[in-house]
Amino acid sequence: MLRVQGSLSRQLLGWQLLIIVLLLASIAVFSVAQTDSAFRATEGRKMLSVAEDLAATSGVRVSLADPYRRDALPIFAESTRNLSGADYVIITDSHGIVLTSPDPAQRGQPLPPSESTALTGRSWVGEMTVDGSESLVAQVPVISNDARIIGVVAAGRNPPDLLQGLRQAPENPLSLLAFATVLGIAGSVLLARRVKRQTLGLEPQEITRLVEHREALLHGVREGVLGVDEQNRITLVNDQARRLLSLTSDCVGSNIDSLDLNDRARDVLTGRTDGVDQIVLRRGKVVVLNRMPISSVGAVVTMRDRTELVHLQRELAVHRDTTDTLRAQAHEFSNRLHIISGLIELGEYDELQRYVHRISHTREQWHAEVTARIHDTATAALLIAKASLAAERGVGLRLHEGGYLPEIDEELSADLATVLGNLIDNALDALEGASVGADRWIEIDLRCTDEVTAVVRDSGPGVAAEIVEEVFLHGFTTKAARGGERGLGLALTRQICHRRGGSVEVHNAHGAVFTARLPLEGPRA
Repeated sequence: MLRVQGSLSRQLLGWQLLIIVLLLASIAVFSVAQTDSAFRATEGRKMLSVAEDLAATSGVRVSLADPYRRDALPIFAESTRNLSGADYVIITDSHGIVLTSPDPAQRGQPLPPSESTALTGRSWVGEMTVDGSESLVAQVPVISNDARIIGVVAAGRNPPDLLQGLRQAPENPLSLLAFATVLGIAGSVLLARRVKRQTLGLEPQEITRLVEHREALLHGVREGVLGVDEQNRITLVNDQARRLLSLTSDCVGSNIDSLDLNDRARDVLTGRTDGVDQIVLRRGKVVVLNRMPISSVGAVVTMRDRTELVHLQRELAVHRDTTDTLRAQAHEFSNRLHIISGLIELGEYDELQRYVHRISHTREQWHAEVTARIHDTATAALLIAKASLAAERGVGLRLHEGGYLPEIDEELSADLATVLGNLIDNALDALEGASVGADRWIEIDLRCTDEVTAVVRDSGPGVAAEIVEEVFLHGFTTKAARGGERGLGLALTRQICHRRGGSVEVHNAHGAVFTARLPLEGPRA
């Protein structure tokens, strides 16, 4: 870990130092350019003044006018150079041939080519190549008393080099560069330490691999993972979460409240409803959500698909109902056999005959009524089985006199059996709290037009007005009017009805009345 941290620090320092070097180089170039500009403006005027003074000297004019007296020109040129601080002073004749120069090899040679206008009678300041380097030079014509050009005086300065330019800069850039260097190195060290703390000492390559592993992990797990920020906007979502909540591929960045979700899902995802293992129904799927807040970041929601478990639970419930029905029938038959045995022992054969006829007639009458009016086999079998279970609990199960159901397709039959079974179980649970002596009954009304309508009435206490809508929304957390638990059955009933394009509702009329509508043909999304 120490090696990794040191390597990261060295990389950060290297990049920061490179940036500092580039910044300092830019400052240096700017300072040198500024110095050069100031040098040309100031020294150009100075050299022009030097050349003009020397060209106006009478001794220079006399020496140039008389070829035999030119030996005094070097004295005038050297004296002027020493006094003015010029790097060189050159005097030429009227043809531009050098008569005196600090460089002996230049004497007798023409002035280096330039754009000078001195030989035409006009002073000139510009650049001229001397000894292979550019220098700033001022050239002034020497004019005789009869207004003839008899020579040229050139005074020049060599431009300063880089270090001289930095030293001569008006803002003293060396101090600025030194201060910027110290400040930049200190900032680099502090930044490297801060980045090292924030990245937990990881190398950039390790951070890249960590992000790649995170993406692989998010999209590889079977559980759904969804992240939200403090404004309830989605920051990350894996494939399983998209599938479970039926989200679009571009949902990242969207606000939870703007998504096409039901109120229950929004409340859990945003934290308005908290708790462990919250149940949400979403387009035919039963999803369990757990939300974990993260300070100053938002929250992470994990989700699991419990649809298969609920289907298994429903299958087990069917087997349990079958077992309860068989047990109830066995218990009922056992009681009847005891009665028959007692009547035989008492010798009450006439009463025995009437009793046997009565119980046979009651069962055969219920079977005949169901099979005559309910032509869907699964629904008829469900009603016959539930009758035995209701009888054991002391509840009468009856059909509405106008009820009738023809044969229907298998998918609708399966959905109707689930809906009807849940509503009957719900009614039986509601009647558990009623007194034994009270008239306890459940009435079932089945109709079929362009939709199958199932109405289940009971003589129980009804549903409290404040939870009429909630009984279909909250699954396991829903409470019945008298404190009983309605469970997940009502939520599944609502889901099945809505999936087929139907509806389910409840109202009170001397007990609870649940009405479910299932269209014969409808959307299956």
